[in-house]
Amino acid sequence: MTRFDHFPKETLQFLTDLKANNDRQWFADHKHDYEAQAKAPTERFCAALAMGLQKLTQVPHSSKTYRIYRDVRFSKDKSPYNPYIHLSFSPENGGNNAPMWFFGLDSGKLALGCGVFQFDKAVLERFRADMAGPKGAALIELSTTLSAKGIRISEPELKRVPPGFDKDHPHVEALRRKGFSGWKDFDPEFAIGPDLIERTIKEFEGLLPIFRFLRS
Repeated sequence: MTRFDHFPKETLQFLTDLKANNDRQWFADHKHDYEAQAKAPTERFCAALAMGLQKLTQVPHSSKTYRIYRDVRFSKDKSPYNPYIHLSFSPENGGNNAPMWFFGLDSGKLALGCGVFQFDKAVLERFRADMAGPKGAALIELSTTLSAKGIRISEPELKRVPPGFDKDHPHVEALRRKGFSGWKDFDPEFAIGPDLIERTIKEFEGLLPIFRFLRS
């Protein structure tokens, strides 16, 4: 396999065209473009970035590519395709609640992230118990520090603290969370510039404190 350097500019063009022509006939007529300009480079990118993340974290990672085909059964939006490339990278043998790395590319933006969207119920209970103690103060401090560096921190999912905790608890911000993640946003052309793996890993270094905190 040849070394992966960057997505071709045709990837962004395909995503732009798919967004404007989100129907089955158009996709069928451009299936080869999808496979050559989106699917194939994505597979190579995933393999290369997983290796880069292993070097960054000292933990082997596996990748997941989210389907281009939308499940429209319960959606008012019947567009059959997702006009973006969404990927996640998880530490192997880390379980469903391990912090993940995210790569989301569409025609208008590239988002890089790290964290957990929402803990499973049992893990969420342990997380909340931690947030009521010293780790809650540490998470609030981490959120403040990263925000000052321009990292977009996910908003707490709850408006109030969950039952069983004082509504005036000093760690209200942490207790209102069901997960925690941080994000960096870029122009989509970030993905078609040279040395994409190296540049992505460099940006992920800024999110590494989130990975380490949630792994602990």
